[in-house]
Amino acid sequence: MSIADLTVRRVRLRRTGGAGGRCGRRPRRTLARVNATDRTPADLLRSALAADPGRPLVTFYDDATGERVELSVATFANWVAKTANLLQTDLAAGPGDRVALLLPAHWQTAVWLLACSSVGAIADVAGDPAAADVVVSGPDTLEAARACRGERVALALRPLGGRFPQPPEGFADYAVEVPSQGDRFVPFSPVDPDEPALIVAGAELSGAELVERALGDAPGLDLTGPGSRMLSGLGFDTWEGLSAGLYAPLAVGGSVVLCRRLDALDAEGIAKRIESERVTASAR
Repeated sequence: MSIADLTVRRVRLRRTGGAGGRCGRRPRRTLARVNATDRTPADLLRSALAADPGRPLVTFYDDATGERVELSVATFANWVAKTANLLQTDLAAGPGDRVALLLPAHWQTAVWLLACSSVGAIADVAGDPAAADVVVSGPDTLEAARACRGERVALALRPLGGRFPQPPEGFADYAVEVPSQGDRFVPFSPVDPDEPALIVAGAELSGAELVERALGDAPGLDLTGPGSRMLSGLGFDTWEGLSAGLYAPLAVGGSVVLCRRLDALDAEGIAKRIESERVTASAR
């Protein structure tokens, strides 16, 4: 099947081979997390770091600007540690505090999701800033973010994590504040995997529920374990987008090619990316 023939939202890409003949229905696969003791997304990241810190974890494209950024497990984990230190120390967030994330599908959004898990804060994706203890906003949602009475952080979402030319009034510029943070993170309080960790599209999940759900999604996304590479063009405002674009690949030891504004590419461009990035599964 050619890329042009793919019309369903989620596409499975499989290698074929072997002797001819009728193919029987494959039994439903079940996958184990990389480490059986992992019960939060932060646990999953620690296991990935211990297993192979140099491998790619998140490859990000912005197809409106031509930006491409690739982060290894070690580089991604370093960003998470710095962001978690900023969140815990400078922004005074702790377990149970709500962090409204007004951000698109982006590698820096993935960093904030894992930083919230590291601290024990609740990542409220596209949540109400007025009900949040901290708001983290991209450049297009700054006015809405001003409703937060707590700490406000702004992300320019410029290539290579660049800062705003002029910092938005009333906001800390993430790109200015995060570089000086520590490279190692230790939470002030232990993170309880059974406490709320994520709110998305009105659904609340604990850390443990999030990990189990991500693992449950993996077979349907054709993520078979370490070496799986998912291309996702889905937004982060639904569980499906978060799972395909971050949590499910992380849970099985895979990686993700996260594409913002993928609709800027034609079918040939998508096919070339799938080939060049060695993608094994796709969700669009």
